Amino acid sequence: MTLPNTPGTPWNGTAPEAAPGTPPEAWQATRAQTQLVRDEEDYLAAEQRDIGRPVGDNLRELFVSCDAGPAMQQQFEHMQPEFIALHDIATNSSRKLLAGVAAASSRSVQKLVIRRQGYGNTLATIEFVELPISDGGTLRIYSTEADAETSSRHALARTLLAYSTLGVILVGDVPGHSMSGTFKPLHDDMITGPWPNRQLLLLPLSAANALVTQGMELSRGTGVNVRTTPQVTRPADAWNFISSTWARLRAESRPADKTPPRASPARPPTPAAQSSWPAPSSAPSMPAAVFGRPSEPLPLRPMPQVPDAASRSAVSRDPLTRYVHQLSELTGMVSCCVFDVATGRDVTHAGASPGAVELAEHGSELLAAMINTSRTLGLGHALPDAAITLGAHHLLLRAVPKHPGLALHAVLDKTHANLTLARLQIMRMDALFDEPA
Repeated sequence: MTLPNTPGTPWNGTAPEAAPGTPPEAWQATRAQTQLVRDEEDYLAAEQRDIGRPVGDNLRELFVSCDAGPAMQQQFEHMQPEFIALHDIATNSSRKLLAGVAAASSRSVQKLVIRRQGYGNTLATIEFVELPISDGGTLRIYSTEADAETSSRHALARTLLAYSTLGVILVGDVPGHSMSGTFKPLHDDMITGPWPNRQLLLLPLSAANALVTQGMELSRGTGVNVRTTPQVTRPADAWNFISSTWARLRAESRPADKTPPRASPARPPTPAAQSSWPAPSSAPSMPAAVFGRPSEPLPLRPMPQVPDAASRSAVSRDPLTRYVHQLSELTGMVSCCVFDVATGRDVTHAGASPGAVELAEHGSELLAAMINTSRTLGLGHALPDAAITLGAHHLLLRAVPKHPGLALHAVLDKTHANLTLARLQIMRMDALFDEPA
């Protein structure tokens, strides 16, 4: 009897004789190895204790039947491991920090390779370091910068941050005017969930003033405690903040059999409180125990406000408001806004995010750029009618009929909206302005 995919290899694992002249070490390096396990429960338990199975020095494999992101989420939900995730925003420093921590602790950077079950092709590769802790276990630190195709990389980063015990975000040089937009996808992920993580640490690699305010905005409505450190310039300083935060979390945790003292409701931290960190020391150390996950339920979010009869009546009387509300009901419409082209101020808005202010400001900038190009090329001064296709969305910009100086900026979901059909439907909405008031 022979093993599948290993022709000529007997079940007992002994090797057939090599061809004459073949060095013994060459055969040893290429032949399939067969390992026998006496107890099926021991074999299964070994796989359940950790994510992936060791297949070599500093290398683990995880075979999955779905995409890499959902597969890791299933692993985290089943095993509920305690770990730290390092994430990059406007920088590529998490892997460098991971390598620095590994070198300082005399450990190796390991890899978890996620493969498609039945095919064996690689879906993603994640790097991590395991540090020993006092109870004999290990604490794993992942970098969310996975080697994978774009959608899998984003899904893995979100999953690692969402299920980490402590999420550490390294923030590069982000201009103040784009800070909110840069963090908006992360805030949306935290709101929509699932997001078991209750602790985020922002490490600014440049000036931290605007990031403190952004950290407060990030925590709003999510139930996540977001701390912002002073600017860090060295890996040792970054690791010191991470380890001191981990130690603080451990100190704040209490055994389950002890009743915690009654305390007043928590208040959101002020910018001064968020930035009140001790100066980094030169010898960071790992805390002695692992911080336990809090078990309190997530805070409830209010239901959307239901319009009353008065507000519905006002909408029906105002043609511009009725216009955008009917546009918002089109298939794939995410958000739409009527704005003043000259001032960039919003007039009326309907839909979700982006909000009125963002749509008005950026719509005005886009139209100004297109008008300037048209004038430069000698193609006229009329207000452009434009459709722009982005990675996952379409943008539509056009003048509002019978309202000089006003324009429409609409955002449509690329996966649900047909751009040609949407433009035709929007053009048909022009008839609203022909109706008698």
